Amino acid sequence: MAIYALGDQAPDIDPSAYVSPEATVIGNVRIGANSSIWPNAVLRGDDNRIEIGDNTSVQDGAVIHCTEEFATIVGNWCTVGHLAHLEGCRVEDHALIGTGSIVLHDAIVRSHALIGAAALVPGRMDVPSRSMALGVPARIRADALAEGDNDENAEKYVSRGRQYASELRRIERT
Repeated sequence: MAIYALGDQAPDIDPSAYVSPEATVIGNVRIGANSSIWPNAVLRGDDNRIEIGDNTSVQDGAVIHCTEEFATIVGNWCTVGHLAHLEGCRVEDHALIGTGSIVLHDAIVRSHALIGAAALVPGRMDVPSRSMALGVPARIRADALAEGDNDENAEKYVSRGRQYASELRRIERT
């Protein structure tokens, strides 16, 4: 795994978290218990901090960054989909960030909300709890989700992270 300190800022990764050997984690980053960081994901905490809560998956190719002004905070039991980009935003517990979506500076994705695939959540947008944000720029579909709708996916990735931590092995070709 590519885990780097940047000056005196070093990642703090819970021992139960799974970080893929192909992921990159740099600087002021905290990864919580049972969370998983998948291949080619990049978490770069240089200008501020990045926090990933417990039981959260950051899937393949996702980019999580921060700005000087805004940390990036992702709560517990969240799913950050493949190729998503989070920068200087806050994602509350049990939220799902869809594949290829972008959530920008000072935006808030409230608990149990869903950001649709390829959606663009512009800076300062507040996505209400249990709503969906869809499109470019994202439009809100209020009360589209029940509490817990996003949990099955998060639970699957907690289990998958444990499997990879215990079973993944590199095969050398001769």
